[in-house]
Amino acid sequence: MTDAVSTTTLLKDRDRLEARLKEIPPEPGVYFMRDANDDILYIGKSKKLRNRVRSYFRQIQDHPPRIELMVHQVADIEFIVTDTEAEALALEANLIKQHQPHFNVLLKDDKKYPYLCVTWSQTYPRIFITRKRRLGKAQDKYYGPYVDVWQLRQTLRLVKRLFPLRQRRKPLFKDRPCLNYEIGRCPGVCQSLITPEAYRQILQKVVMIFQGRTSELINTLSQQMEQAAEDLNFELAARLRDQIKGLQGLGVDQKVALPDDTVSRDAIALAADDQIACVQLFQIRSGRLVGRLGFMADAQSGSLGMILQHVLEAHYGSAEPVELPLEILVQTELPETELLASYLSQRKERKVSITCPQRQIKAELIEMVERNAQYELARTQKSRDRTLNALQDLAELLDLPELPHRIECYDISHIQGSDAVASQVVFIDGLPAKQHYRRYKIRNPNVKAGHSDDFASLAEVLHRRFRQYHESPEQPRQGTSDWPDLVVIDGGKGQLSAVLESLAKIEVVEDLQIISLAKQREEIFQPGESQPLPTDPEQPGVQLIRRLRDEAHRFAISFHRKKRLERMRRSRLDDIPGLGHHRQKELLAAFRSIDYIREASPEQLKAVPTIGPQLAQKIYDYFHPA
Repeated sequence: MTDAVSTTTLLKDRDRLEARLKEIPPEPGVYFMRDANDDILYIGKSKKLRNRVRSYFRQIQDHPPRIELMVHQVADIEFIVTDTEAEALALEANLIKQHQPHFNVLLKDDKKYPYLCVTWSQTYPRIFITRKRRLGKAQDKYYGPYVDVWQLRQTLRLVKRLFPLRQRRKPLFKDRPCLNYEIGRCPGVCQSLITPEAYRQILQKVVMIFQGRTSELINTLSQQMEQAAEDLNFELAARLRDQIKGLQGLGVDQKVALPDDTVSRDAIALAADDQIACVQLFQIRSGRLVGRLGFMADAQSGSLGMILQHVLEAHYGSAEPVELPLEILVQTELPETELLASYLSQRKERKVSITCPQRQIKAELIEMVERNAQYELARTQKSRDRTLNALQDLAELLDLPELPHRIECYDISHIQGSDAVASQVVFIDGLPAKQHYRRYKIRNPNVKAGHSDDFASLAEVLHRRFRQYHESPEQPRQGTSDWPDLVVIDGGKGQLSAVLESLAKIEVVEDLQIISLAKQREEIFQPGESQPLPTDPEQPGVQLIRRLRDEAHRFAISFHRKKRLERMRRSRLDDIPGLGHHRQKELLAAFRSIDYIREASPEQLKAVPTIGPQLAQKIYDYFHPA
């Protein structure tokens, strides 16, 4: 590590640049580019650190615009030396995940591509489809992202018919299994009718399907079927036979004509415009297309080969060795083909080759993958153009000085004043930015059950959102990342007036563009105007505002329901003397609901940790008064 980072960039201090480059050894390792604020701009790897880092500062004008911009911001360089090139690649992948540098090729979180999740962190793991990849638990495994959602759902539906798997997130009954157990769809996980070890063995077989190892699984099941038949266990043999037939039907029409069907292959290609690169990766096992994954990256982050290299590194970095193919077909040469091939070969303990086919069948396969990437790019461009058209129409409709980058919308949800909450949703460049969503509990004591006040509630929420700018006048407003270009209020003229009055007290109203959208006729009101704007409900800008309002409404309702459910679930337990919040959690964790607590005997209640005999009797007496 180095001392404090200089505020002068290396390009402006050539002597310091040359001295720093001489300090970097010509060995394999990882390097960090830092700016004047000590933030990491870029993390890279190389088999010869000095040569790679020096190349950034030669003929800067020949670099891609993104890299050229980065080099002009570099104020210091750090490095970590490793023993091998493969270690450098693995270290780079981990550091990029940890720091998420701005100038690295980062795969975008595209919610339209779902993953298959297996929760190995649980005693009885679940398997399900999700569009949110949470990395909090290292044991959980994600497969994907899958482009063909229909095929993924069909495969999982068939798998759940063939193999008895856990079907529900929580047990339906406390003392008996549900109907899934009776029809053979579940092995009775909720009642521990199967051991965790035996259940995990079943799930290991299922996972082989999504690892592209279906043929290997069929061979294993065939051997087990023959052994069961020899042991005269015909019921087990028949069940295995049905599983084999079902697995043989997967992808029956997806035969890919390649000369060697025994080699596992991946084929990767991309299509890009000046902004987005859409990447497609086809997984081919035993001559069958078993998976089609999709990724998106910033097209300005490097050459096509560099983007493909980083996609492969990120994808295979989280894969198990058994999932790695023996051959990878790429659309164009990678910057560090030998390094990646060596790393993958070391992990798989078999040679993994990376080739760029130029003729015959393999080249045709790459062309097919590229064609699919072009279709995906065209669809993405169409969606992007539609969003841009809506932003342009909205800017023209509201006479905004420029296209609104950040739009915020606020809504209130309650039932006659009870459990009143508010939502703040944010659209960035016309698309939902859920990381910026916020939820508010209404603090106004006058808003309570039987007495609602949407005007006061909205005024309170907007005041809390922007009061920091009044308390710190020196804090910049317009142009900052969290300052909205447009604020939308769900309501009519009354709600808009209440919000404007509240914001005027903290002296921010003059710096904000605020409108309201009335539900009844989808009318847009502006400050100081008694009549709504003349609009067509079907014009793109109005539709964008309606999507924003509907999202705020959905988000507010979901929070209100959660808060109301928590109140209803705990309200009766709060009336029991000596039963505090912690003991309530213990009871609900053991019995799942108040209904089960009501039916429990004193003996069952006192079996719960922290619940003694006297308190158990009090709980029983509360639900069973004399």
